[in-house]
Amino acid sequence: MLACVACSLVGNFLVLRRQSLMGDAISHAVLPGIVGAYVLAGVIDAFTMMTGALVSALVAVMLIELTRRIGRLEPGAAMGTVFTVMFAIGVVMLEWTGSSNVHLDTQHALFGSLETIIWIGPDGTWDTLTDPDVLATLPRQITTLFVVTVLLSFLCLIFFKELQITTFDPAMAATLGISPTLVGTGLVLATGVAAVAAFEAVGSILVIAMFISPPCTARMLTDQLTTQILLTALVAAISSIIGYLLAAFGPGILGGQHALNAAGMVAVVAGAFQALAMLFAPRYGALRRGNGTLIP
Repeated sequence: MLACVACSLVGNFLVLRRQSLMGDAISHAVLPGIVGAYVLAGVIDAFTMMTGALVSALVAVMLIELTRRIGRLEPGAAMGTVFTVMFAIGVVMLEWTGSSNVHLDTQHALFGSLETIIWIGPDGTWDTLTDPDVLATLPRQITTLFVVTVLLSFLCLIFFKELQITTFDPAMAATLGISPTLVGTGLVLATGVAAVAAFEAVGSILVIAMFISPPCTARMLTDQLTTQILLTALVAAISSIIGYLLAAFGPGILGGQHALNAAGMVAVVAGAFQALAMLFAPRYGALRRGNGTLIP
C-alpha cells in the first residue's frame, strides 16, 4: 500500500503534464544507478540506493533532453529510447558484477520481492505493535517506504501551489517568479525517490502501473486537483489490498495450488479500475450514464 500510494501521488502531476512515460523511464533508468551504488559501496541500504537512483535519474533526464534535441525526436520517442537502453545496461551490470547473488537480480527488478518481506516480530497481540524492540525488527523496505510516503505527501502539501501553477500554466508561473524548470526537476527527483523506494519491494512493473493507472482513474472522476490527489491515493490503496488478497487466496478458492505474483495482480486490479472509470465515469466515461450510449 505504501509503495502504491507513494508512486501514485507523484504520478498525478506526471499525468497532468502529459509526461506519464517519464515515470516509466525513471523507474527503469534507476537500475544502473542502484547497481553501480552497490558495487561502489558494497552494501545495500536505503541511502546508498537512493543516491545511486537519483544520480541515474538525473543522467536519464539529461540524456532524454539531448536525444530529443540532437535527434529531433518527439519527447515520447526520446524517453522510450533512453529508458530501454539504461534498463538494459542495468540488467547487464547485474549479471556482470555478480550483484544477483545479493538478492538484486532481474526477476526482483521486474516483479519485486513482496512475498519474501515478512515481519515476524509481533507475537500475535496488539501490545507488541507498539513495542520499540518489535518495531525495530520491521523489514528495511517497509521503513523506507513509510518515510518516503510521508515525505512525498508533505512535499505535495508544501509545494502544492508551485506544482499546480507550473502544471497548468508554466508561462504564468514564470511571470510570478516560479521557475517551471526548477519545479520540473524537483518532480523528476521525487519520481526517482518514489521509484527506488518501491523498486526493491514491488519491482518496476508495479511502479509503472502506480505512476499512471490510479491518477488516470481519478482524473476521469473529477476536475478538482485536490480531489484527484485524494482519489488517487484511495484507488492506489484499494488496488493494493484487493490485488494482494486475490494473488494470495484467489487461486486457492478456484482450486489452484499456487499463489500468484502479488505485484503483478495489484497492477492488474489498478488497470481494471482504470478501465471501469473510462467506461462508467459520470462525466468523462465512454458509456453515458442512463442510456448506455458509447461516446467516441
